[in-house]
Amino acid sequence: MTPAAPDTRHSDELRAAARHLGRRRFLTGTAAAAALAFATNLPGTAQAAELDARRITEDPFTLGIASGDPAPDSALLWTRLAPKPFEPDGGLPAARVPVEWEIARDEGFRRIARRGRATAHPEFGHSVHVEARGLDPDRVYYYRFRTGRWVSPAGRTRTAPAAGARTGELRLGAVSCQAYHDGYFTAYKHLADEDLDVVFHLGDYLYEYAVDAVGGARKYTDRTLPAHFNRETVTLDDYRMRYGLYKSDPDLRAAHAAHPFVVTWDDHETENNYAGGIPENPENNVPPEEFLLRRAAAYRAYWENQPLRLPQRPEGPDMQLYRRLRFGRLAQFDVLDTRQYRSDQAYGDKAHVPGPESQDPARTITGAAQERWLVDGWRRSGALWNVVPQQVVFSERRLDLNAEAKVSMDAWDGYSASRERVLAGARAAGVENLMVLTGDVHVGYAFDIKADFADQDSRTVGTEIVATSVASGKDGAEKPDTWDTYMKANPHLKFFNGRRGYVAVTLGTESARADFHTVPAVTTPGAPISTAASFVTEAGDPGLKPA
Repeated sequence: MTPAAPDTRHSDELRAAARHLGRRRFLTGTAAAAALAFATNLPGTAQAAELDARRITEDPFTLGIASGDPAPDSALLWTRLAPKPFEPDGGLPAARVPVEWEIARDEGFRRIARRGRATAHPEFGHSVHVEARGLDPDRVYYYRFRTGRWVSPAGRTRTAPAAGARTGELRLGAVSCQAYHDGYFTAYKHLADEDLDVVFHLGDYLYEYAVDAVGGARKYTDRTLPAHFNRETVTLDDYRMRYGLYKSDPDLRAAHAAHPFVVTWDDHETENNYAGGIPENPENNVPPEEFLLRRAAAYRAYWENQPLRLPQRPEGPDMQLYRRLRFGRLAQFDVLDTRQYRSDQAYGDKAHVPGPESQDPARTITGAAQERWLVDGWRRSGALWNVVPQQVVFSERRLDLNAEAKVSMDAWDGYSASRERVLAGARAAGVENLMVLTGDVHVGYAFDIKADFADQDSRTVGTEIVATSVASGKDGAEKPDTWDTYMKANPHLKFFNGRRGYVAVTLGTESARADFHTVPAVTTPGAPISTAASFVTEAGDPGLKPA
């Protein structure tokens, strides 16, 4: 079983809208020059020479391999050549490197389905994005790369069911928030062993914060990390090397090799709590062009290091990340980007009671174009389950027991008009089985989405499954200090757990099931996995019940 192709029917219109938005907000004076610098530094303009791959004397596949955004007739295959992943150039000269690839129907690569040759360009950090086409729908494939005398590890991927296919079941994983300095990626070791069709990464794939010589909470005694990691990421070299650090983790590489990933970012891939073109702390008088350059660097490094298709390749500081995947008639996934187009956080981005500033109807967390795209997609969906993988908590989350409770200004609570428009759009489109997949908050939540959160007797219109972090927040606790308060303040909150881990979701024709898997510790390696809770929601009857 596997996901269907991204909906590209409106890609030109959406990219034009995104570019217009970017220009309207940012591109003036030196900011335009900054964007131009990134836009022109593309393969073909630098005329890099080709390197004889036989001259590569160290393993160039240190960052592993990955696949992503599966379609019925194709798979996106990724790798990045980096014999020295902790160096800015990955240990390769500024030259093109030929890379051969093959995708097979069996693990032994005796029945080759497709093979070809790609080029790893230095302008894109010697990354490779191959769209292997002409594949059969809804089946497992194995893939690998070769350059010179080096052969990559083999990866396993799946194609999506054919459009309109009647599929009985889809199993997906949901993960988020993997701060390297907060602990080991043990959850990925267990995720790699799961029988899944696809994994959704919901943001904070890396963190921009400094990582000290001992790896923070990992407390290395047998190795010392280079000093350049002990500073915040700002430049393209910084972000490239930080991905090199994260992908040096064997459990992360194992998860990518085992399953196709569908990725979307949150804030830390660029900078904590940025909003559109506004940095976290604008009061520090960061010039607009400086943040624009940083965003362009972060977006470019994200593209280079993720299994993304060509429509997602960035143009300067803009990148078309929201997209649609379909899995036959069973499920449609509308992957959102709630960072690039959002209004600045209200009330100085501090927890605050809802008020005129946060409730302003002009405020948006998605931008108008993405919001229209989402609702229009629902109108044409025809899928049993309409799933929205995105970043920050969608449901109301009251943070105290006061009659006028504070809420987060960085989540959808700080953009309540956006949430109301989206829910109205779902209602008008006749969406019966809405599921929102969320990351960000380093805890596991299960919410009933209410038609009116102020009236707990109002209709339940969907469910929200919040995946806890892989490592961020260190070990955590089964019941965080806020557990009693949040459970009392939010009757629609059915589950709250503060350990690290992931969620496995099974979508079926009659119901969906969410299993919250957690590990007891990430500050020491090798922790076992257990199931903290399981819930089901029935098709046509939204609302979570213990499994």
